[in-house]
Amino acid sequence: MQKTLPAQAAASVATLQSTPAAAAMALPDFRSEPRAFLRALFDTAVRSAQPLHGMREWLPAPPKGRTLVLGAGKAGGAMAQALEALWPLDAPLSGLVVTRYGHVPPRSVHLPERIEVVEASHPVPDAAGLAAAERILELTQGLTADDLVLCLISGGGSSLLT
Repeated sequence: MQKTLPAQAAASVATLQSTPAAAAMALPDFRSEPRAFLRALFDTAVRSAQPLHGMREWLPAPPKGRTLVLGAGKAGGAMAQALEALWPLDAPLSGLVVTRYGHVPPRSVHLPERIEVVEASHPVPDAAGLAAAERILELTQGLTADDLVLCLISGGGSSLLT
């Protein structure tokens, strides 16, 4: 027995399937392949939430001075790597991001490490998080009007910096 979608839901799905993005994704037909359709929607949503895909449009041009990246959160390592991949190789980039123990993603051998990623405890703060917070404060010394500071904050950031 095949369940039918309410008329409003069916209209929404039809609208979604007629968009250029849907054509590029080649979404399966929800009536004949409901599981494949839902899986394609899920995969697309997860992919769009990845830092590499969501960050590009928000990045400013490199400044005259240096670019300092500061951050904290469980997604901090992934966000730092995405920023390193998107930032021009000839533009200065450095910084410090703190993430939860075990949350530093594997690094591509083709991606130079320009942002240091350190680990600390979450949800219970530890000395490593406090040391990272102190180092972040030190890194901000000497900034000028020509410099740019980018902050990468995700869930758990407050615990990781106390």
